Amino acid sequence: MDKNIILIGLDGGATKISGWTINVDPGTLSFTLGDTNVQKEYRIYKAYRPDFRAVDIKKQLRGFNSGIVIPTETEKVQAQAYTQACIDVLKEIAAKNPGRPVLAGLGMPGLKMSDQRGIAVLLNGPRIPDYCQTVESAISKLGIKLVVPFQRIGSDADYCGIGEEYSVAGSFRGVASAYYLGGGTGTADALKIDGELIPFDKTKDWLAKSWELQNDMGKSLERYASAGGIQSIYSDYSGIAVDDLNRAQIFPDLILERAVAGEQDAVETFRDISKYLAKLIFERMRTIFSGWKQDFSLMNPSREGLSRNHHFTGTLLDRIIFGQRLGVLLEASKSTTQLWQPLLDNLTDLVFLSAENQTFKDHYLRDGQFNPDLIVNTALREAPAIGAGIDAYLYYKGLI
Repeated sequence: MDKNIILIGLDGGATKISGWTINVDPGTLSFTLGDTNVQKEYRIYKAYRPDFRAVDIKKQLRGFNSGIVIPTETEKVQAQAYTQACIDVLKEIAAKNPGRPVLAGLGMPGLKMSDQRGIAVLLNGPRIPDYCQTVESAISKLGIKLVVPFQRIGSDADYCGIGEEYSVAGSFRGVASAYYLGGGTGTADALKIDGELIPFDKTKDWLAKSWELQNDMGKSLERYASAGGIQSIYSDYSGIAVDDLNRAQIFPDLILERAVAGEQDAVETFRDISKYLAKLIFERMRTIFSGWKQDFSLMNPSREGLSRNHHFTGTLLDRIIFGQRLGVLLEASKSTTQLWQPLLDNLTDLVFLSAENQTFKDHYLRDGQFNPDLIVNTALREAPAIGAGIDAYLYYKGLI
């Protein structure tokens, strides 16, 4: 790649978009975060409406299935904040690197248009079918040259996997098979089997995404891995509304501190997290090894059931990776009696008492305990952003 080109990874979420410059070593095909980061929150824009309510999800899905997505006027206004935030991130990064052409990758939540360049379904935001076209047109008028148009809007989950595989700090590197669970605003699942990244959209007949699974209380497993979910559990125990927790800046790290100090509501919060996070990881290990055993039910009752058979039967995971804020939280808990050790204890019980064969048990247990060396709390910062930039680079070079 021309050394004059700026490689940028853009990670859009529910409240903001973040852009990072990315360094690449073409010889080793390895990547690191650059030294430039620009973030823009949607709420700073005049078009943003804090009281925005998304169109009914069933109506959105009908439009998606028909291929005809027509945003409402309210969505069009809200979309201006989303796209302008992206434009401004690119503008500021380009201004720090004047005259240099830009190669950018973009990740956003939601279901994408058939051309992958727009957003067709978004649970808590506006549909933006012309997202890429709008951004490209605006930055062109600003004199910013794109090396190539945006190839697609990717998912943060896939980009976490790509980042973990190709980044110098990535935890997929050096292992044949691994599962990644990232916990931020929501959850991101990524999978590598026999040296190949396997997008979860290609496993949907036999392996569900974590948010699609529900436990015996009817709660999505996303609740036990995401920052917002952890807050909601604590809210239920403490009686403090989530909005009030946010205003008081009581986030998972502070809830952990309260649990360590012995506050009962926080202790019970992390008891639940340790229990169901272990159950989720065990389900991944077991389903990959020997097929779906209905450890959980599906959130969508009309979703087609999962198959017990798949092509990767017999696979044992070399590594289980926790990323984003969930990984940070687990790492912080290692010096306490909360979360980390209870998670290992629960995993020990699940593996030891399972009906899986001795090969399975011998792999995951060491001296009668779950092997902690199989778990990595990834050091990779901003996995979705670096994954987006890597994806753009690989497309540009014709490597994917």
